Order: sequence, then structure tokens, then C-alpha cells
Amino acid sequence: MRILDTREIEEAVCRLFLKANRYLPMDVKKALQTAHVKEENPRAKVLLSQLCENFAIAEETGLPICQDTGMAVVFIDLGQEVSLTGDLLETAVNKGVRRAYEEGYLRKSVVADPLLRENTGDNTPAVIYLRLVEGSQVRIVAAPKGFGSENMSTLHMFTPAATKQDILDFVVNTVKNAGGNPCPPVTVGVGIGGTMEMAALLAKRALLRPLDQRHPHPFYAEMEEELLCLLAETGVGPQGMGGRATALGAAIETYPTHIAGLPVAVNMGCHAARHAEETV
Repeated sequence: MRILDTREIEEAVCRLFLKANRYLPMDVKKALQTAHVKEENPRAKVLLSQLCENFAIAEETGLPICQDTGMAVVFIDLGQEVSLTGDLLETAVNKGVRRAYEEGYLRKSVVADPLLRENTGDNTPAVIYLRLVEGSQVRIVAAPKGFGSENMSTLHMFTPAATKQDILDFVVNTVKNAGGNPCPPVTVGVGIGGTMEMAALLAKRALLRPLDQRHPHPFYAEMEEELLCLLAETGVGPQGMGGRATALGAAIETYPTHIAGLPVAVNMGCHAARHAEETV
């Protein structure tokens, strides 16, 4: 059994949110640069150039990539051979988030109540997803989630009679209806199966997958490629101003479901698909 003080988790969470808000993952940077090279629409090409310039400036100066530094979403895979000491895990995570947003002068966007709307002043509490896994390590993924894209996310409870084409049409229409609101070129996470809330969680987890990594099952890998082609044909383009670079990536995650249901969720991510991870 490994003993781990939750102060280490607090420190890691702080580092990760500072990093995620300042530095794009390498696969996202490459995808934006490739989209810029391939784009033929002159206006879209200029916009993509500006997006590439923006992340370069953020890296150089340490300033946030975007003014919306997001609600703090944290995924934790906790090895079952780890025994935590010190603060509660939730307390440690929120301490790390609080420190990152204060020390990094990141915008604090969280309100304590969804209707009364009083700002908490430190961007806590975080949204935490915990999984127990094998081993003696703790994997932490920090994903600041801006709400320009989050607000464009959708869920539909299909019947089992729905076809692959029905699901593709649903995802494509979600992106088309969103237009420029989620700051395209977007990343599209699709969750299929489970229950209502599981499908939504699958869709959010899908946004963490490297953009150049396809689903391990050939059926869904082909579906992801087909989806990317369909999204390019929508003409939404960067910032909704036209062009083929509507989506940088599309990832599908699945889970077993009930014989009477077929939940499908779409979680939208903006061009700044921010996330960072660390294992402690």
C-alpha cells in the first residue's frame, strides 16, 4: 500500500490548471497549424493564422490562451493501492484550483448558485470525476471548460431503432446550429450508450483523447472519419465565418446500454481544446 499526502494532489492540480490555460497540447497545436495550411478560404485562412499566433503569444508570455479560463473540470484515476492522508481529496483538488486561479490571475467564472449567481471569487468548486483503477498511482487530468462551447452541447435519447446515419445527422446538426458560438474549429466529443448522464460523461471524456487517435473498434473509427468529413462540408469554418476547417477532431466513446434505449450526447470543445495531465 502506498501512502500519499493529498498535498501532492493539490500541488499537481495547481500546476496543471496553470499549464492548461497557457499551453495548448501538442496535438491541438499541430491540428490548428495543419488546418491553416490546408484551408483554401482566404478569410478562414487569416482567422486560423490569428489563432496560431494567439497560442504562440500565450506560450511566450504566460498569459491565458483565452479570457474564458473555464470551469475547472478534474478527472482523477485513483489506484486502489493508494491510501490518501491529509485533506479530503475534494478539498485538496479545490485548494489546487483556488491557488492556480489566484496565482495565475486567471478569470474566476464560477457562481455559487445557478440561479442566485453570486461569484465564489476563486473559481471553485471544481467538477470532479473519480475512478478507482488498478495500481499505486494517481492520474490527474485538468480540463478548464469554457462555456461558449459547453453551452452548445446537447443530449438526445434515441430509440434503439435509430441508425448510424441518424446519429451522424444529430451530431452534424448540433455543430451547424452552434455556428460560431463555440469558437470553431471545434473538437467534438460524442458519447453513445449507458444512461443519460453516462452518455454526457463519455462525450466529455472523448474530448481528452489525442486528436490523431481513432477509436480502437474499426466501426467507430470509420464513423469518426466520416463525421470529420461531414463537418468539413458544413461550411461553418473558423469562428463561423466560412471555410472547411469546422472541426479539428471528432471522438466517439461508447458504453453498454439498456435494450430499450440509445442515449447520445455531444460535448463541444472550442479550438483551444485545453487539458493537461500528470501522474503522482
